[in-house]
Amino acid sequence: MSEWAAKRFWNAAEVVEAGGGFGVRLDGRAVRTPAKAELVVPTQALAREIAAEWDAQEGEIVPATMPLTRAANAAIDRVAREQAEVAAMLAEYGSSDLLCYRAESPAELVARQAEAWDPLLDWAESAFSVRLRTTSGVMHVTQDAAALERLHAEVRLLDIWALTAFHDLVCLSGSLVIGLAALRDQAPLEALWRASRIDESWQQEQWGSDEEAEAVARKKECDFFNAKRFHDLSRPLWAR
Repeated sequence: MSEWAAKRFWNAAEVVEAGGGFGVRLDGRAVRTPAKAELVVPTQALAREIAAEWDAQEGEIVPATMPLTRAANAAIDRVAREQAEVAAMLAEYGSSDLLCYRAESPAELVARQAEAWDPLLDWAESAFSVRLRTTSGVMHVTQDAAALERLHAEVRLLDIWALTAFHDLVCLSGSLVIGLAALRDQAPLEALWRASRIDESWQQEQWGSDEEAEAVARKKECDFFNAKRFHDLSRPLWAR
């Protein structure tokens, strides 16, 4: 689109081949990103879902209800221009990965963390020949530089679409390993999200929660799942 209109101005959204990929037209007008680039995505499946987001708008356009459109905008306008910088920023999560910082007590929380997090670190070691070090408490643990470089190399392999999804998977979970596990379908996405929320769930069990905190948690969970959906839809069938 040429500008972000406040209200729906089109009758139908359709998918068309464009620019070596697939774009969306609103009554023949190309959907454009906020930076005015034509929104072209790599798969027809993703373009169809983006078109469906536009078709679902009634009256006032609500960008918050269009997660795939927003992710595609980010990939084209931001990640494509700063791909190396984004990859480096996300790879840095390996040096302070959530899975490496364990509670000292109580025993039940320590056990929950170990049960959920140790298998993920075991998987990372098997998949990438990287064994991240763990610690108890809040003191920083220094990771092996060669291990971090191997993880960084994996992140650098991601294209702009995967890297856009990976950004949310890592930042929302606080874990580079969980992000990689999500991309590779190492475990059900629900289990990976629960693993990232062990500390918060424990605190909620002990002290209860309020509506505002629950709403924030639900939003983060929804964004986590939408990121994985964006990633999967951006993959051609042969790569899934």
